[in-house]
Amino acid sequence: MIGGLILAAGESSRMGRDKALLTYRGRTFLDSIIHTLRDAGIERIAVVLGHHAEDIRKASNLEGVDVVVNSEYRRGQTSSLQAGLRGVERPELDAIVLCLVDHPAVSAATVQKLVGSFQQSPAPVVIPTYQGQRGHPVLIGRALFPALLSLAPSEGANTIIRSHGDATQFVGVDDPGILLDVDAPETYQRLEHTEPRG
Repeated sequence: MIGGLILAAGESSRMGRDKALLTYRGRTFLDSIIHTLRDAGIERIAVVLGHHAEDIRKASNLEGVDVVVNSEYRRGQTSSLQAGLRGVERPELDAIVLCLVDHPAVSAATVQKLVGSFQQSPAPVVIPTYQGQRGHPVLIGRALFPALLSLAPSEGANTIIRSHGDATQFVGVDDPGILLDVDAPETYQRLEHTEPRG
């Protein structure tokens, strides 16, 4: 089974307001990503909240989604990833599609392509590329879960991903949304002019 894990715990300091609650094509960022994962056939989904967790929970459609509240979100994204992994972990889980809440424009077709690639030849990491550039979300196999859970707060998941570079599978997709990191007002303006793919 492939699960979806959405990280939405940060303070959104550069944006100035909660990114999870910004809107994209009629939905909040968080609802958009949940919808995309479900359209891609991902049934088990968890979201990690932290900053303004209750406000985000009330404003979102989280029915059927496992909600993990990371009380230590100020320690950084690694702490949220670890909290989410602990929350979503099940023996039948083969991998997670790791989504960041500031990448709402990714298509369901892209998620399906990552999952399909993993199922054909299970690599520890599957990363989408668009015009030669790496993007998000990233699929991470359960073989890497222990290493991710053992990271220090100051270490990022990229530490583990880079160490498995030789085994990483890169998948080309026709989806500029994988590169669009909406972390400031100017990138949010760009998002509104990005046509969805797939």
